[in-house]
Amino acid sequence: MNLTSKLLMSGALGALVLTSACVTDPVTGERQISKAAIGGIGGALGGYLLGDLVGGRRDRTEKILGAGIGGLAGAGIGAYMDKQERELRQRTAGTDIDVVRQGDDLLLNMPAGITFAYDSANIEPRFQSTLDQVAQVLSQYNQTYVDVYGHTDSTGSDAYNQGLSERRASSVANYLTSRGVSSARLGTRGFGETQPVASNDTEAGRAENRRVEIKLVPINQEELGYQ
Repeated sequence: MNLTSKLLMSGALGALVLTSACVTDPVTGERQISKAAIGGIGGALGGYLLGDLVGGRRDRTEKILGAGIGGLAGAGIGAYMDKQERELRQRTAGTDIDVVRQGDDLLLNMPAGITFAYDSANIEPRFQSTLDQVAQVLSQYNQTYVDVYGHTDSTGSDAYNQGLSERRASSVANYLTSRGVSSARLGTRGFGETQPVASNDTEAGRAENRRVEIKLVPINQEELGYQ
């Protein structure tokens, strides 16, 4: 399915996504819509645009407090996420990872073709160095919640795809933990085949739908009960 078709299907909600999810190419300066932003159109009824943190904010806040991780003051959140966004774009330049800014949240879209072998939840060795770079940035900017989402195409049963998406999300989260990202910050969720970003009628579309996303949400001091 081409971009025009996706926009026509998305309607007013798609227009809202496109307005807020344009990105600037750091090399050319050109404003454009990333693949992950288009994905937000296809899956806007769930997932990263409208969904809350995995497990709910109360549970996540308790874990953050227990781990001794601080929060950000309201006025400083935007600048903090700006710096993290720039760092992530620099560290993932030249890869197929898309970094999307949505308000003060960030979303990293990682196609399964570079992350996992077919029908596998084991991270490809050639991708580990890239994920190491991501982990370093997440460790440096530790005042964010980290949600990892797994997705599949429609090949296979609903139950199998759901399980595979959960295993892939857990695999990435476990790898990040092994590289120093606090487990208190992490949540995982598998969406199975329910959040397609392209048509499952073609191999190219199915390849786009097989992906993992990392959502970064700033930790606000007010949520932690600071005065």
